[in-house]
Amino acid sequence: MTDGLQYCWDDAGSAGEVRIGDVLLETYTVGPRPGQAPTLVLLHEGLGCVDLWRDFPQQLFTETGCGVFAYSRAGYGRSDPCPLPRPLDYMTREAVSVLPEVLDAIGFMDGVLIGHSDGASIAAIHAGARRDPRVRGVVLMAPHFFTEPMGLQAIAEARTAYADGDLRARLGKYHMHVDAAFRGWNDAWLDPGFEEWDIRHYLDEVAVPVMCLQGDHDQYGTRAQVDVVAQRARGPVSIRMIPDCRHSPHLEAPETVRAEIKAFLAGLAGGVALPNTGDSDA
Repeated sequence: MTDGLQYCWDDAGSAGEVRIGDVLLETYTVGPRPGQAPTLVLLHEGLGCVDLWRDFPQQLFTETGCGVFAYSRAGYGRSDPCPLPRPLDYMTREAVSVLPEVLDAIGFMDGVLIGHSDGASIAAIHAGARRDPRVRGVVLMAPHFFTEPMGLQAIAEARTAYADGDLRARLGKYHMHVDAAFRGWNDAWLDPGFEEWDIRHYLDEVAVPVMCLQGDHDQYGTRAQVDVVAQRARGPVSIRMIPDCRHSPHLEAPETVRAEIKAFLAGLAGGVALPNTGDSDA
């Protein structure tokens, strides 16, 4: 067991925790440990956490045979809280400072970052800014690289739903510090200064293969958010627009997403060998 690391890898899945500096983060692991197979690292959305991946980690392991690691960032799920307000560059800070420490702590040796929404942006920033040779590719689900009026409007509507609807109660089932989790995300995105937020320049240094998965009815971003990856990334980029899908492809079109990820892993140059060569539909 690594210092500050309390969890185990097994085929049934295991909840645990990892300490990064003074902050305790909740984790979930399933499948073989790093070094025994490639590791898929899941980076959640702006209101996500370990539990909100639902059965996606287990299904990824079943489909690919890779180890899967997910963690809740500070302020989310059962992780320690984080100071508010969040800085407007909170995704960059996570990508260049926290995520590398997490990867080191789990003994990450070889694999792929799979991010959703904020987590996809964090994965892209990490790939461009850090260029960690252990990261063989990135999968970006519903990423965002710059603000769009329709996305900001949807985030403003979420604020209303949180104040006047049932969103707070629903999120409270998953986040110990629910007000901090929501405000940390929502207040940052609706800060007037955030309208100028733009991380496209990180894509210019992304040299690993990238897969983009986006719903064609995504309420938080248009196709421009994935087209910019193909326009600027240095490595090969594939884009799959998923019909009749909104902001959460892995939950709304899980079979399609798992099949795309499995094909992406199998096609990586130099080979991320899949331990499980079966064609399970589980």
